[in-house]
Amino acid sequence: MIHSRIAKTLARGAVVSWREQPTQYDIEALRSNVERVRLVIRVRWAIVAVLAIFSVFGASVFATSTDLDSLIRNMTIPAIALIFVLMYNGFYQAVLPKVANVAFLNQAQLLFDMLVATVLVYYSGGVYSWFPAMYLVFILEAAFILPRRWQVWMLVASAALLYGAVLVGDYTGLLPHVELPFVTSGLQQNITYVLVRYLWEVTLFSGAALVGMLMMKTIRRREFELRESSFIDDLTGLYNRHYFQRILMTECERAMRNNRQVALILADIDHFGDVNRTFGVEVGDEILAAIARLLKDIASADTGVDGWDVNTACRIGGEELALIVPEVARGLSDRTPLEHRAYAIAETFRQAVESLRVSGVSVTVSVGVAFLPVDGVSHDALLEAADGMLSLAVLAGGNGVRTSVPGAGVPSDDDLR
Repeated sequence: MIHSRIAKTLARGAVVSWREQPTQYDIEALRSNVERVRLVIRVRWAIVAVLAIFSVFGASVFATSTDLDSLIRNMTIPAIALIFVLMYNGFYQAVLPKVANVAFLNQAQLLFDMLVATVLVYYSGGVYSWFPAMYLVFILEAAFILPRRWQVWMLVASAALLYGAVLVGDYTGLLPHVELPFVTSGLQQNITYVLVRYLWEVTLFSGAALVGMLMMKTIRRREFELRESSFIDDLTGLYNRHYFQRILMTECERAMRNNRQVALILADIDHFGDVNRTFGVEVGDEILAAIARLLKDIASADTGVDGWDVNTACRIGGEELALIVPEVARGLSDRTPLEHRAYAIAETFRQAVESLRVSGVSVTVSVGVAFLPVDGVSHDALLEAADGMLSLAVLAGGNGVRTSVPGAGVPSDDDLR
């Protein structure tokens, strides 16, 4: 049983999204992974182009001072390595749509690159080689692309081990020394020189990783701030209307493809204009922020499998809030219909607001609930239906929940758990 659980955990960790019906968070993570993989592929094409140019000009210069046999002997392995890189980069680009869900694909690609660099280091003289600089390029690439610092340090350690293996093999004779023209000093047998050179290269590897990660930390922090400012409402901390429209469209399209439902809950604070006029805008803002926190907490409490948040809470107007509730399993034994689940969320929210006191002021909310595909098969139709239910709740005097599905307000045993 334990082994089965461990195997399942490892299997889930190997992919970006393991759910049969991924949430919007899974979709965003998968999209980010695809972008990172594409970036690795594009960077590799650039590196291959630079190496090809170097090979042509380097071979031309090399040919002026050595015979043809030596030129061919010393250029054969680098040429084969370059062709190999071209082949597997083309392969990755061709199969990207099929393998984009693999979580460690970028690490595997960068490790392949380092293996190729190690082959070039060995066949270009080992301790005399200029090719260890390629490790720096791949480490910087990892720092810019990989999302976790430990993943970058793992590649730094891999580079150090691979480079060290070449130097140790050359020093001990386990690997035949590759003779190069113009190099006759035998420094590969000088342990002091070998150690100092190795320590210098490892220092460069670590320095490149630190510089890259520090730069990316600043860049990612700025990206996060821009992303937050673009999608998060400053006052409430909820997603704004722009993000709401994007996610609502995504969830509705996914639900229609998979024959699932989506519930949309709209809430409006009753007589909020009177509150602002009577107690001031500052108090009104405090009330709105407190109600938004309630909605976010209630939405987070209604989780999916393994505690994943599946609902999206948004502010879509002055005092109008929205909650997108997709149909997903909350557990293997959970069979709660989405109608009952959404109504339970709406009623819990209404009661929580009714009990709320901010600066001695209390308010109530009117709530409307609609469902896709019952009320339409598009996000526009769902939004219009939910708005209609909200209007009915307001016309009924406020402080109530109206839903488009008869009987949705009757709680089941699952709702009361």
